[in-house]
Amino acid sequence: MKAKRRFIFSLLIVGVLSLSAQSNFCAKVKMGAEQPEKYLPLLAKKRVAVMSNQTGMVGDKHLVDLLVEKGVNVVGIFSPEHGFRGTADAGEHVANSVDAKTGIPILSLYGSGNGKPTPADMEKFDVLVFDLQDVGLRFYTYYASMARLMDACAETEKKMLVLDRPNPNGFYVDGPILDMKHKSGVGWLPIPVVHGMTLGELALMINGEKWLPQGRVCDITVIPCENYSHQTRYELPIAPSPNLPNSHSVYLYPSTCLFEGTVVSLGRGTPFPFEVYGHPKFKGSDFSFTPKSVAGAKNPPLLNQQCWGVDLRSLLDEAIWEKGFDLSYVIDAYSNLKMGNSFFSSFFEKLVGVDYIREEIMAGKSASEIKKMWQKDVQNFKSQRKPYLLYEEN
Repeated sequence: MKAKRRFIFSLLIVGVLSLSAQSNFCAKVKMGAEQPEKYLPLLAKKRVAVMSNQTGMVGDKHLVDLLVEKGVNVVGIFSPEHGFRGTADAGEHVANSVDAKTGIPILSLYGSGNGKPTPADMEKFDVLVFDLQDVGLRFYTYYASMARLMDACAETEKKMLVLDRPNPNGFYVDGPILDMKHKSGVGWLPIPVVHGMTLGELALMINGEKWLPQGRVCDITVIPCENYSHQTRYELPIAPSPNLPNSHSVYLYPSTCLFEGTVVSLGRGTPFPFEVYGHPKFKGSDFSFTPKSVAGAKNPPLLNQQCWGVDLRSLLDEAIWEKGFDLSYVIDAYSNLKMGNSFFSSFFEKLVGVDYIREEIMAGKSASEIKKMWQKDVQNFKSQRKPYLLYEEN
């Protein structure tokens, strides 16, 4: 009898483990690009252009290769900042070229003209497929490339298809909304620093809020992810750009990127960009690094100068998530270096998007005091974006 009970108990345990395994399997996030049955019919008998880079993978195959394999007539590839293979420096001009594997022309949009395809390029295709892995920041340029492509498609009555991917910083919203007088390549739309949306959701919001020039609207279809919500902690399988090599750097990026608008190095030219900060005159630190010329950072700030500062690599992800968009690192470096206004460059406002943050730091306010100043912005934006969300917030 006891043996029988043990056997039944064992079966129950196996059943529970089996259900758990099935549940975990079912919970795996499925990208828009991983659902070809939903988008291949939309591309049949069409001339297709693809906007993608090294992150546009479908399993172990690139989207472009998959489309060609499926008989789709891919006539051109557009590439964003960092190029189609993702190896160019931030802001570097990327020349047109040809994809060595497929022979398809690659047309760079970054660093030339207004970031939109030429009229001649627009005439070459009927449908534009957009598939990029974003990181959810206002100053990360991929969403601006998407907006410019949406505008080009709206002008020329071309259809656009967005294959959505998760946002690794999609579980919170933080930071001030861009004052549009600071609009630039690193601040394109009136959204917070951390907007918490996927590119598919943001595309719908761009249309719905009439953010394209002259209120144009793009004919757009979004293929959403499956098994994804805004509380999903999604780790990127492929680095989205050369200086975001791991998830930890992606989580720190909203806060440490602000050093781009100061005299301080954030570790470009080292193996740990965005995970450290320092300066040759930083005092009281026994940690140092020296930026070198490397692939993806050929001429980093403070090149070949020993910088003393702070190593954030041991900071737990949970601690980063708890603080969100955190000014404490910039305030720490500002207080340490005692340079006054010369600590900042004019690029700082382009990144933070408002005038008051520099002013409040110089007035001696704490990070938590300044954070309170944009809380109304966050609440207003969360209400504004709600109609465009494709995924549950909680």
